[in-house]
Amino acid sequence: MIKDDQHYRNIQSWVQKFEQSLSQLDRNENEKAQNNPQLREAYRNGIQRKLDDLRKEIQDYETLTTHDPKIPLVLKLEDINDLPLLLIKARMAAKLSPKELADLAGLEEAQIQEYEENDYETASFLDVIAVFDALDIKVQKGEFLLPLDTLRRTPITKEELLFKTKKVTTP
Repeated sequence: MIKDDQHYRNIQSWVQKFEQSLSQLDRNENEKAQNNPQLREAYRNGIQRKLDDLRKEIQDYETLTTHDPKIPLVLKLEDINDLPLLLIKARMAAKLSPKELADLAGLEEAQIQEYEENDYETASFLDVIAVFDALDIKVQKGEFLLPLDTLRRTPITKEELLFKTKKVTTP
């Protein structure tokens, strides 16, 4: 997820590089790829997938940063592990700097920056609630599914929890 203008510019630069790679590949400038069409196709598909992902990130960032702040924005949360991204997106859509959000939440700017850099892994529950309140986020249709028939009956280890969280948030 693109979190700031510098990252946005870096991603735009990578999009250009991937586009150039695809152009070169399409012009058959890569002799190894010419000799092995399956390798060439797999390589091209990999570049195209990454390019599509980066373009989607750019589109999401532009949608958030150009959204009219007078119009409410609905952000969907499909998985509780995506809650940190929702908070970051909400700050961006509200056109608040980390400093402004920190002031509104009664926190320090460095805390907000650290929380966002680490996807709120180090934030206390109270700090997360303070950010929710500062952003005036409202929950609509707050449904949660508790599948009792498959409820885990053994303790989860910290490592399992961290792995599950990392697996969900990394591409």
